[in-house]
Amino acid sequence: MKNYLLLGFYLFTLIGFSQTIGLQSFATGFNLPLEIAHTNDNRLFVLEKDGLIKILNTNGTVNPTPFLNLSAIVTTDSERGLLGMAFHPNYATNGYFFVNYTNLSGNTTIARYSVSPTNPDIANTTGTVLMTVAQPFTNHNGGSIKFGPDGYLYIGMGDGGSAGDPGNRAQNINENLGKMLRIDVNVAVAPYYSSPPTNPFVGTAGNDEIWAIGMRNPWKFSFNRLNGDLWIADVGQGAIEEIDKVTNPLPTGLNFGWRCYEGNATYNTTGCASMTTMTFPIAQYSHSGGGCSITGGYFYTGTMYPNFQNKYFFTDYCSDKIGTLNSLGTITYTAAFANNNFATFGEDNTGELYVAGVSSGTIFKIIDTSLNASEFEKNGFSLYPNPAKDVFSIKTSTTDFATNVEVHDLSGKLLLSRKLENSQENTIAIASLSSGIYLVWIETSNGKSYNTKLVIE
Repeated sequence: MKNYLLLGFYLFTLIGFSQTIGLQSFATGFNLPLEIAHTNDNRLFVLEKDGLIKILNTNGTVNPTPFLNLSAIVTTDSERGLLGMAFHPNYATNGYFFVNYTNLSGNTTIARYSVSPTNPDIANTTGTVLMTVAQPFTNHNGGSIKFGPDGYLYIGMGDGGSAGDPGNRAQNINENLGKMLRIDVNVAVAPYYSSPPTNPFVGTAGNDEIWAIGMRNPWKFSFNRLNGDLWIADVGQGAIEEIDKVTNPLPTGLNFGWRCYEGNATYNTTGCASMTTMTFPIAQYSHSGGGCSITGGYFYTGTMYPNFQNKYFFTDYCSDKIGTLNSLGTITYTAAFANNNFATFGEDNTGELYVAGVSSGTIFKIIDTSLNASEFEKNGFSLYPNPAKDVFSIKTSTTDFATNVEVHDLSGKLLLSRKLENSQENTIAIASLSSGIYLVWIETSNGKSYNTKLVIE
């Protein structure tokens, strides 16, 4: 009878019933979290505006000692602060990572740091500054840095601030503001970077670091980890927020249009090139729905939530709604998750997504509530890591504990059954199971039963 009910549960969720995006509290107590980064393990690295980088583990705990503390060299007023982090593609061997912060003079700084050779949870405190970009105002600092599929470091730079790009910096090829920069960080001598020869202005007029022009304030960009496509969320002036997509292999010399255009609408075309030379957004939205400032996220590449496939996730600082953009260019929103002011998304090493509330200080997992996993967590149980490889653990935070566990495939077939100890945490070996999606069912000491989904890599 139980197998029949499990089969019915999965048929209900897989034959096309509507997707529901939900948020599951994963960790709390952060102070103005502005970025979530990861390397090729299960840890997440949370950047706080005031300069701390904290390690967030798969069970939701935060290491008591920060990975790195840059608070003594970071300015935090207005839109300044510790804004971005990227791990070198060869981090496992060279230990390098890069940060983007606003220094004590108010200028954007790109610096390289390294992990301790003896402790993977602690970084060396001395860094090497690669680049400093003067900022005329306190807003529109950009902040994201990511390694692209070509191995180069991409840097999102705002137009310098104020309103309307008064210095016409975004269209000026002799300014690094209002641009997407691209540099090669595999250089052993000062300034410890070079400009790739395919950057559009190498060997000609214009700054060598520039990859693309015409950005207003790219508040979060990301690369699809599977195909290398680039997604950029560019904050609008007062009416329109835009999403830009660049398909891999990534062309150079693009012009995303600001200050000539805000989204697809004319803004100030004085002295601008022809609109035929511009790259316009794949999607946009107006402020009429309560939005004010887009926060870019990720194209979903995980495996836990099939309903999320082929969707780009984003949000808005003011509306607190999670938005998705599908392959048809249609935007769909959730209801508001109030009192969060979402300012960053995160992606773990398996492609599952997280979002952080600046006001709440909470890191949330993004889940598909139509899969009904919330009952499992709501009743005090957690399963981790998920995705798993050889083992997973079931933990309870209440006096009720799991007494039996079963693992079923999507047809309802029982593959594994174990009696569990009367304790708060049990570890189950799954090395005999193939990669795929499974249903984990538990029976508890109070005679109840709950289920959740498990992904095995």
